[in-house]
Amino acid sequence: MTEHTVKSFDEELKRLGDMVSQMGGLAESQLQAAIEALVGRDAEQAARVVQSDARIDQLERQISNQTIRMLALRQPMAVDLREIVAALKISSDIERIGDYAANVAKRAIALTQSPPMRPVGGIARMGRLVMQIIKDVLDAYSAHDADKAVAAWKRDQEVDDMYNSLFRELLTYMMEDPRNIGPSTHLIFIAKNIERMGDHATNVAEIIHFLVRGEDISEARPKSDKTSFAVVNAPEDKP
Repeated sequence: MTEHTVKSFDEELKRLGDMVSQMGGLAESQLQAAIEALVGRDAEQAARVVQSDARIDQLERQISNQTIRMLALRQPMAVDLREIVAALKISSDIERIGDYAANVAKRAIALTQSPPMRPVGGIARMGRLVMQIIKDVLDAYSAHDADKAVAAWKRDQEVDDMYNSLFRELLTYMMEDPRNIGPSTHLIFIAKNIERMGDHATNVAEIIHFLVRGEDISEARPKSDKTSFAVVNAPEDKP
């Protein structure tokens, strides 16, 4: 970040970046807590995750107000303009990550009313992968490291592959026993919420790359979500 003649502008930019990083850290913690509540079948912890989403929403509003004020009063150009617009866009993606974490927690509460299911372990692994991607893009934002952002961006395909596998596994569970339909449906939605968090993390990575380099990532976004075309054959009747 360049030094400015008006020191207060540098301070405002730093404060804006700090708020974005704080918001990202909260969203990352929310996802971790939601996954722990799911695995531990802890309805109380899940409820706390839902309630804590309001803090992320509050920070997004503060960032939005601050960016509008800076755009109006400072009339920034070039990299300064990118800094401010990036903060606004990244905060929007982080707010959505927080919303999805709250959705995971809500369904975790519902799942405490059903017997445990084995695919929960796969969903937890998927959640940990997305948490790592979120951490990496937040670190890339703090360090203005475009290469680190791109490395995290490329891992979204791993998330999609895990989601495809979980989707098919859960459909099979549903077809094998109608009693699995309710909890399996919750788990499919949880897996999809986590997959969407990965998408928003890759959005952030793209914004960081543009912030640092002034250009979009040249490669096509890695995507391999094939669930729209998934076909699962009914299990054969046992003799």
